[in-house]
Amino acid sequence: MFISPAYAQAAGGDTQSTMLGLLPLVLMFVVLYFVMIRPQMKRQKEHKAMVEALAKGDEVVTAGGLLGKVSKIGEAYIGVELTDGVEVQMQRSAVVQVLPKGSLKAV
Repeated sequence: MFISPAYAQAAGGDTQSTMLGLLPLVLMFVVLYFVMIRPQMKRQKEHKAMVEALAKGDEVVTAGGLLGKVSKIGEAYIGVELTDGVEVQMQRSAVVQVLPKGSLKAV
């Protein structure tokens, strides 16, 4: 009696308003790519190149903070001599930084 009947509205969605609604989402993805994803991929590529270029005699810093000289090189593992007579085996990917020659003697 007091309630008027509800009629469905015409589904005339405007494609231009839909595109404008997606624009902020697309912009956020583009900003995310240039601020986070691209620099991370660049760091991964640099780290991979550094690990592949390891050679016997290089002085390295490991992810655990150990300083040593590379004494053996294998496919996936390297031997790092920490001091005279103390050698540890570790994964190549655990190397964080290659130090300039002679850095360990100063320490």
